[in-house]
Amino acid sequence: MIVTVVMGFAMAWAIGANDAANSMSTAVGAGAITARQAVLIAGALEFAGAYFFGKSVTETIRKGIIYPDRIAEPSVLVYGSIAALLAATLWLLIATKFGLPVSTTHSIIGGIAGYGIVYAGLSAVNWGRMAQVVLSWILSPVIGAVMAYIVFKALTRSIFGSKNPVKSAGVWSPFWTGMAFVVIGTMFYIKVLHGSSLRTGVLCYGLPAGALVFFLGHFLFRLRFPSGDPFIGVESIFRRVQVITSGYVALAHGANDVANAIGPVAAVYAVATMGLSGMKVPVPKWILALGGLGIAAGVATYGYRVMETVGRKITELTNTRGFTIDFSAATVVLAASWMGLPISTTHTVVGAVIGIGLARGVKAINTDIVRDIVISWFVTVPVAALISAIVFKVLTSVG
Repeated sequence: MIVTVVMGFAMAWAIGANDAANSMSTAVGAGAITARQAVLIAGALEFAGAYFFGKSVTETIRKGIIYPDRIAEPSVLVYGSIAALLAATLWLLIATKFGLPVSTTHSIIGGIAGYGIVYAGLSAVNWGRMAQVVLSWILSPVIGAVMAYIVFKALTRSIFGSKNPVKSAGVWSPFWTGMAFVVIGTMFYIKVLHGSSLRTGVLCYGLPAGALVFFLGHFLFRLRFPSGDPFIGVESIFRRVQVITSGYVALAHGANDVANAIGPVAAVYAVATMGLSGMKVPVPKWILALGGLGIAAGVATYGYRVMETVGRKITELTNTRGFTIDFSAATVVLAASWMGLPISTTHTVVGAVIGIGLARGVKAINTDIVRDIVISWFVTVPVAALISAIVFKVLTSVG
């Protein structure tokens, strides 16, 4: 159990170093905040997202990839969880070294499938569930790109294409920020208060939160506007708004991707305390807290490499573009977290960045960087599965 907790924390640290950096990379790349400010904001909100919103996806990772009834011995689950965590952590460290934003979801699921196949063959893996996960990996960047493209076009047409860009920005920036808080308020009701009605969440929590932010933002932007130049002024407004939306992405990431680190830890804890029958108990809060702390530490100590790739190397970002990426990606990821579907935050964010580039023309995208990123996505699952299989074999032989 102690070894698994240590490995789970290491995996959470690797997630923070690689994947969680995506939440603040656009804000840093667009100059809205400094790297140091990004670390503080991301660390706090990643922890909050993991602790309060992370339960549903944790259950999916812990019990949905391989069939629990195919594992007859508790020691197999323990060794397998350690192998999966070690494999995913090693691959994430390698990718982070080269600044490649790979999927932590790919990594841990590949690790879980790897040890399951070694122990009980191909039949141990829930291939129907795996197909859903793979489909979500394909859809998440596409949906992220399409949504970012549409939102960015709407922003440019309603603000920069209007007769008075400053006035239009004062209306539309509070509107989009308010929309972000509609989603956050709804998720708070469903995840923290354990509400079951989406309609109640939207009407009683989401819409009031969004309306409050809209009117507050509208009032503040009327009081202070930083520049007489309409284009500089609009970007200045969205520089402030982008800090909020980047925090929104961090919250969404903590909710969805904490499962990648602490799902196996939760499984081992259940087995250690109750045997295999413990697989049906809820995930303890202290395990969610462990994952949140690890992610925050990873952002603080090694997250700058992936921030550089996503924030500056794929396409040139401004504050309006960065805001669009944050809003689009976070909405997709939080919706997936509510459904208990472990999609890739990395794919969604990178897809949104590409969508912004496409809105300006293909030449605005660094195709070499995109090619390297896509290749790293394809090799993640087999590499993690192979490492996990080898580690599992060694552990069971020694054990």
